[in-house]
Amino acid sequence: MTLGPNQTETLARARGDLRLGLPVVLVGAGHAMAAVAVEALTAERLAQMRALGPLDLALTARRAETLKARAYDDDLARIAVPEGADLRWILAVADPADDLRLPMKGPLASRRDGDAGLHRLALALAKSAQLLPAAVLVPVPDGLAFAATHGLTLVSTQDSAALDRLAPFAPVISARLPMVASHAGRVHVFRPDDGGAEHYAIEIGRPDRDKPVLARLHSACFTGDVLGSLKCDCGPQLRAALAQMGEEGAGVLLYLNQEGRGIGLANKMRAYSLQDQGFDTVEANHRLGFEDDERDFRIGAEILKRMGFSQVRLLTNNPKKLAMLSACGLTVVERVPLKVGETRENAAYLATKAAKSGHLL
Repeated sequence: MTLGPNQTETLARARGDLRLGLPVVLVGAGHAMAAVAVEALTAERLAQMRALGPLDLALTARRAETLKARAYDDDLARIAVPEGADLRWILAVADPADDLRLPMKGPLASRRDGDAGLHRLALALAKSAQLLPAAVLVPVPDGLAFAATHGLTLVSTQDSAALDRLAPFAPVISARLPMVASHAGRVHVFRPDDGGAEHYAIEIGRPDRDKPVLARLHSACFTGDVLGSLKCDCGPQLRAALAQMGEEGAGVLLYLNQEGRGIGLANKMRAYSLQDQGFDTVEANHRLGFEDDERDFRIGAEILKRMGFSQVRLLTNNPKKLAMLSACGLTVVERVPLKVGETRENAAYLATKAAKSGHLL
């Protein structure tokens, strides 16, 4: 019996360390490296890392493509950090905020020899911490001893599979909540066991578990849902979905904390800043180093199943949600269109979603 952290808890600790700017020690395939997230890197810590040996800057292939850097490992690029490169140089390569003002970042030398598993793990951890997907790494001789000496979290490549595994969810509490959409409302809170964000199920009326339920998988959108942003259609979709459930007398809206298509509010604001420079929503995500959509719709499917539903009428314009619910064992008997909220300000955004992400608009 041990009081130490298990695999899930170790990964949660590593995410927290990266957000604080602490390095984590990565081990696998007979190698070990210390890794720190670029977004939280300081000049002092950079100097401490450089004292250990030559540095690598790990970037996703999406970001590397923007920089015209070679991604020899297909999904990522290992950039050799020049000896004289300072923190400002590293941030400029990792963060696209000044790409148009300072387009020349290179020449960037990409490593092609050796294993990229530890770099891949560092990027996966940074993404799961909702940081910019960029990390500085340096080899260390003995990962276990180095972590123990410096009090750092140790993560193995064997743990990487757990980052892709859907964390089990447990219901925390539910309570009645009268709403504009329906006086017969109830909010359920679900918490994952990996220390991640909680998700919410808003139940309207008393949906029959033996019949298809009118359901909506709604990703949190602080700017649209709370501030009434005109850049997207999220707020109108949220209100329209609840209103339709209220009219029908039953339904479930899952409010999933996957802001900005899963990249987090800070990165979403970075994407908005890039959109102000003329890039569309997909191009902005790619320049940051993310895919078009980083959300995990398995979360919604598992919560619906935990609530006792097996059949759904899904309020959505996104065919990927239909496919994921079906793949997770739910029967989607109907797609219910949700075409609301188009404005002059978001017309181009909606057109991009239709053309590049396959939304049925």
